[in-house]
Amino acid sequence: MKNIIFKIGFLSLVVLFGCSKEDDITLKEANHRVIFTSEIDFENTIEINGRIDFGDVSSGVESRLWTFPEGAVDILDADNDVTSTEAVVQTIFTQVGEFPVRLQQTFKDDAYAGTTLVGRELDTTILVTVLDTIVADVEAFYINEDGSAGEPLVLSDLANNEVFAARSIRYVYTGTGEPESITWITPGTDPAFSTTNTNTGLSIDVQYKFLGTYDLTVIPFRPRPNGRDTISFESFITVAPSTDPLLLENVVEDDGTIKVFFGRELAPETVQAEDFVVSISNGGKGYESKPSFTVSAESNVVTLVIENETLYNDDIVTVSFTEGNLTSLDGVKGTAFDGAVVTFNKVNLLESTDFDSGFETLFTDNWKYLGWGEAWDGFRLTISEDNPYEGNKSMLVEIDANDGMIIGLKNDAGEDITFPVNADQDYELGIWVYVEELGNNDPAGNAPDLRIYWAPNTNWSQGPNPAFPASFKVGEWVYSSTFIQFNETENKTFMLRGFNADNSETLRFYMDNIVLAEVALRP
Repeated sequence: MKNIIFKIGFLSLVVLFGCSKEDDITLKEANHRVIFTSEIDFENTIEINGRIDFGDVSSGVESRLWTFPEGAVDILDADNDVTSTEAVVQTIFTQVGEFPVRLQQTFKDDAYAGTTLVGRELDTTILVTVLDTIVADVEAFYINEDGSAGEPLVLSDLANNEVFAARSIRYVYTGTGEPESITWITPGTDPAFSTTNTNTGLSIDVQYKFLGTYDLTVIPFRPRPNGRDTISFESFITVAPSTDPLLLENVVEDDGTIKVFFGRELAPETVQAEDFVVSISNGGKGYESKPSFTVSAESNVVTLVIENETLYNDDIVTVSFTEGNLTSLDGVKGTAFDGAVVTFNKVNLLESTDFDSGFETLFTDNWKYLGWGEAWDGFRLTISEDNPYEGNKSMLVEIDANDGMIIGLKNDAGEDITFPVNADQDYELGIWVYVEELGNNDPAGNAPDLRIYWAPNTNWSQGPNPAFPASFKVGEWVYSSTFIQFNETENKTFMLRGFNADNSETLRFYMDNIVLAEVALRP
């Protein structure tokens, strides 16, 4: 007897015809195994007390016997909840866990599964996963100076747990039901609303920046089997004045202005332009400037409005701050910093196309080897949830010693997945990489690298983006980018080329979030 275990059943129906003579055709009864479940497209996963139906629509069956786990199933409209001989069985699972459902079939003749002859007596097991109902619960901890979880907070309405401004709290989801995402509503923080994917963890650290008393709301959610719950605590946190330093968080360009983010709320009357210096350089063109600007403050952000000067994406813009006037709302002077580099905001154009730039929607098999020959075929690809930079997934790339990689993104029909570009526009082309193993490159050779070309009509002189010299940072996500132009206004696709020819060991890295953004470069 054949025994096969299915996590997801998928079987096709084939009708067989036989002929005894050229002029005497007779129809032969098919013997073919075809099994389905009502949750076949969802890995046979249901919620406790949820319904799932099983069907045997095989042809040529003499007898069948379904066997269900004892004590875990209610077979509808039946007195016997363990076995059934019906072709279609409707059930409700009443216990949480993973349960095997067995189907034993005897056919009139040897039967096919797909196009393979598998025998007359077949034994199939379908695994059903039953999830608990989503019921929200949470724990909260102060965070110690070393980053570890400290004392727990009181979880109740009107608890008014005190936290000093600019310090953080760690929230840990401890509820049931295996939610896919958790929404954390934490007023008093920035941002005050965030959603995390449970594949990357069940906890979140949030920094409280604004004085006052705030609620906490946690919403776990699962799209299928659908489930949601909400837990809330009123007046849960009281943010108190702090003597901690007032530190810079980051500096970003925003629609031509510069926004300087501090660790907590500022006293707006203490913001003075004389405390800041902005420098703009563009070394490739010999450009350097220290423009004048006006300042304003809102919440924890100082906005610098540059006068008579335009910021370009290929500029290196820095901000320095001298301790003097700027003070937090709780009376702490701002800590000086020098040469903080401004990050430019950009819109990734690939996110509005079918090109899966974040490795989220398509599969490993959609990234195809482009057939360049032996020097470019020694690699392995895996799209997984093991180490995403953002979202749920990233791609792990392993390039063999003294070999290379060349891949392109195709749809299921084998056609290039493209995106539109404009020949009159400058672009930033970037990618996030996380190197696990640099290997052992020959110092006399070329360093391993990743290059992003495009088709049709690429620029073959396009350099590494990035190169992987021995000094490259290992064990952290690094953003690499370059500025490019396309010679034609048309649809393009990317070709990702990995070089490891002078390396005696495997190069192993993750990549995520390919970025193509319109930019303005200094004339």
